[in-house]
Amino acid sequence: MAGPEAPRVALHEVAPRDGLQIEPVFVPTERKIAWIDSLSETGIAKIEATSFVSPKHVPALADGEEVLRRIRRRPGVRYAALIPNARGAERAAAAKPDEVNVVISASETHNRANLRMPRAASFAALAEIRRALEGSGVDLTSSVATAFGCPFEGRVDPKAVLDQVTRLLDEGCLAVTLADTTGMANPLQVKRLVGEVLARHPGLPLTLHFHNTRGVGLANALAAWEAGATRFDAALGGLGGCPFAPGATGNVCTEDLASMFEEMGVATGIDLDRLVALSQELPGLVGHDVPGQVRAAGRPMKLHPPPAYAA
Repeated sequence: MAGPEAPRVALHEVAPRDGLQIEPVFVPTERKIAWIDSLSETGIAKIEATSFVSPKHVPALADGEEVLRRIRRRPGVRYAALIPNARGAERAAAAKPDEVNVVISASETHNRANLRMPRAASFAALAEIRRALEGSGVDLTSSVATAFGCPFEGRVDPKAVLDQVTRLLDEGCLAVTLADTTGMANPLQVKRLVGEVLARHPGLPLTLHFHNTRGVGLANALAAWEAGATRFDAALGGLGGCPFAPGATGNVCTEDLASMFEEMGVATGIDLDRLVALSQELPGLVGHDVPGQVRAAGRPMKLHPPPAYAA
């Protein structure tokens, strides 16, 4: 376990939004609320609780307002929601999350596929969102989707990502997330881009959002940490995925990421045993097994009695 003087990271739980949004079965509102309340007790720094996308497009999160109004908000935990436009911002502001997140892709084609609009329209919408939030007390943040690669266009120019981060900050965003939306990043690429972003914007609250599509999610998180990142999105059990990466597994798994950092002596503030226990309940919540490793194998120092012949 990391000591009081250990380096620290903040883990942001995105499963209630990013994990549930593609699940084919609607998780009842009461169970969502109880789940988020339990997550709030684990030491997670932030929970992305829901989204305010049209219920027609994301029916799994049609109960966003009720969820945000009824969860028990634990002091020290921030609660976030994803929004697509000014109407979503107005709906979210009425439910009072601590912050809202707006996604704009670094890739034009992905932005059109994911948001059904060109990037220019997304930036115009961002200005409308900022105006809609004025006086609400809700912070505005943004994610750069496909920051490390696009499933339609391939490699993304790092300069385009750097320029987008600068523009988002100029537009009033208080924090930025770099998202490896379909799991195309590699550790060397991550280390370089994170280093460049933090060099250009010292002190920026920068979050990394990795998917484990090709099995290198934890390696990418480690590379980002080595480059100076201290905030990471993750999903309990590794829930989630992307409709534009067929067969893809989900986000980096929260308990796996927390375990890795804690074993390295990097403090997360998380009660890992409690988090693992919640992950073990996920199949009952979503109706299928989940890919997280620590929930299956146990924590690294979970010891076992030796076989009789070795005793």
